[in-house]
Amino acid sequence: MTIHEKMIHENKMDGYEKIDRYNPKMLEAISSGYATIIHEIGESVEREGLKKTPERAAKSIQYLTHGYDIDPAAILTSAMFHDSYKQMVIVKDIEIYSLCEHHVLPFFGKAHVAYIPNGCIVGLSKIPRVVDAFSRRLQVQERLTTEIRDCIQNTLNPLGVAVVIEAKHLCMLMRGIQKQNSVATTSAFTGEFENEKTRAEFIRLISANLS
Repeated sequence: MTIHEKMIHENKMDGYEKIDRYNPKMLEAISSGYATIIHEIGESVEREGLKKTPERAAKSIQYLTHGYDIDPAAILTSAMFHDSYKQMVIVKDIEIYSLCEHHVLPFFGKAHVAYIPNGCIVGLSKIPRVVDAFSRRLQVQERLTTEIRDCIQNTLNPLGVAVVIEAKHLCMLMRGIQKQNSVATTSAFTGEFENEKTRAEFIRLISANLS
């Protein structure tokens, strides 16, 4: 049985996969690694509060990186529908939680994603699921932005895709420069969104409070 089969429970109704158990072999190996780290920083895993910490941390890191076991394109193809709609479709304020691959510290924020259909639309819930699949990996924000864009472009073949991510990075807030109000913004565009007028409309709509 593969890691994917052991770690992931598949919900066949919408193609989304959710972790509800953990790979025992990985759990043991990662727990051992965390136990070593705890020892090396001067603590003891025999202390009451730390006895189960290596296992908890191992389960946590498996969950936080379970995106490696998900095919984002398959999420989209599970709910693609032919439709003549050709206006901008936006899903904004998608929460993002990821791990910086340089320090394995979290970065978090929001993604705003849009596409212009070209004969095919996708179930709206699939776009946040694609964002989550890519963010639940060791990442840098720049690559995360382009991976989301490219997946949607290559799978749906729309007239254009736009992705903007705004995030705070704990590697900047907790260590290093320690600037508490810093926010990193990245963007990636294809097709019609490379047109200044279309891109400006997208930026206006994600910035507006329409509720």
